[in-house]
Amino acid sequence: MKKVRKDKEITTIKKVLPKQTDVSTTKIDKNAFPIVGIGASAGGLEALEQFFSKIPANPQMAFVIIQHLDPHYVGIMPELLQRLSSMKVIQASDRVKIKPNCVYIIPPNKSMSILNRALHLFDIVDEGLRLPINFFFRSLANDLHEKSIGIILSGMGSDGSEGVKAIKEKHGMVLVQEPSDAKFDSMPKNAIASVVVDKVANAEQLPEILMNLANKDFKLTEDIELDDQHKSNIDKIIILLREHIGHDFSSYKKKTLFRRIERRKSVRHCQ
Repeated sequence: MKKVRKDKEITTIKKVLPKQTDVSTTKIDKNAFPIVGIGASAGGLEALEQFFSKIPANPQMAFVIIQHLDPHYVGIMPELLQRLSSMKVIQASDRVKIKPNCVYIIPPNKSMSILNRALHLFDIVDEGLRLPINFFFRSLANDLHEKSIGIILSGMGSDGSEGVKAIKEKHGMVLVQEPSDAKFDSMPKNAIASVVVDKVANAEQLPEILMNLANKDFKLTEDIELDDQHKSNIDKIIILLREHIGHDFSSYKKKTLFRRIERRKSVRHCQ
């Protein structure tokens, strides 16, 4: 009798929960890995060293570093970071196809964009105000959508704050170095002020947070089916949001809203 009752309970639970594809048995597209754009400026080298010293050997994502560099600067950052990372660290070249478990660094006197997971370099024409982090982050958001991840580390000015907005608009993820942990806190502070970031933490804490959130977020991209109860709950949330903040999400797809709610629950450790 107890066994029959237990089977019925399991069946009931399965009916209530939204159906999700079992990620462990799903074949992952080799081009589905996330790409992490990292923006840094003054004081950024120390933050980058702290960050990459904590990244695991096989993170199944790629990293692209965008720094503010003097046009005539000859850097040794690839060599410096290579000593801390088991991943391949290289200076980016034009039209290079991004591969997982690799780190790409913007060359001096160049702007960089991404299209179809390939990096494209542009000569600097205007020597005035340059915002290479915004430029790259916007293209990253447009190219990868929810697989785009932006990280802002130490730096002066506000470069990156518009770029992280673009990433959030495409349902990507944004992490920011804790301003008190940064040598120069202007870029982290401006990023935090511009958008609701997913997490703020010290540079050496960000890798663990990144790995945890990226893995959880991948599961949320799988197909799900919502029953009437879930749809009703989402409708109630839409009503409350409309009443309290004036935004109407009723035209959004229910599955999209459900994924975003589940993701925020995961980020905030809410049940």
